[in-house]
Amino acid sequence: MPSVRSRFLNPGSVTNTRRVKQQGQDLTALDQRTKKIIEEFSPMWTNKQVWEYEQVNENLRFDMVFVEPDLFKTDSWKSKSAYPDSDIRDVIVRTFDHLLDGHELWIANKGQGRLDEEYVPYLMAVIADTMIEGEVCMNFRMDNNCLVASIDGKADVIDCKEFFEEFYHLATGFNYDADTGIPDDETEAEIYLTRLQEEFDEKMKDSLGDKYMPGNNDPDTINAK
Repeated sequence: MPSVRSRFLNPGSVTNTRRVKQQGQDLTALDQRTKKIIEEFSPMWTNKQVWEYEQVNENLRFDMVFVEPDLFKTDSWKSKSAYPDSDIRDVIVRTFDHLLDGHELWIANKGQGRLDEEYVPYLMAVIADTMIEGEVCMNFRMDNNCLVASIDGKADVIDCKEFFEEFYHLATGFNYDADTGIPDDETEAEIYLTRLQEEFDEKMKDSLGDKYMPGNNDPDTINAK
């Protein structure tokens, strides 16, 4: 997982994040349905917990389909926009433009048309971790027993920071039209963001103990450094 510094200095590795950059005139509070599902499955999983889950449950795959809002039908799983028996990270990265175009991603167990609740916190954590690099705020909800994910096009920089902190990630707000306080000078920005991350890590460690690793990394990432 990239550091906050590398995300700021090299933004947009998931895709061109400027396409989801927010404008000041269209802001709202963090989506209420997203807040509800976060509260329901709280506490969210850290990347260490995701890593531990994947060690026990290898090769996790799901049925996924992109659908325009309010147009989901039971036969959507057979459409050309469906990705059956697929890896969540792979689908998010390869088909991110569908989310940018306003489509929703519906996720279910393979061949069942519904999602077991045990996978909900896992999937939410994985999706949030995938989106932190571009600081793209997401909406989540349960609908027809499926997890539905979409980009929150109305989130402001405060919503973004609030959303990612729920998943133990530090968001700096670089992808929003707002004064984030990050110095323009690259060296000063490195120092500033390093200090922010260290303070954030200390706060998360005090709250989560051994569940949290610096930068909300997993053991493989830490050992590779």
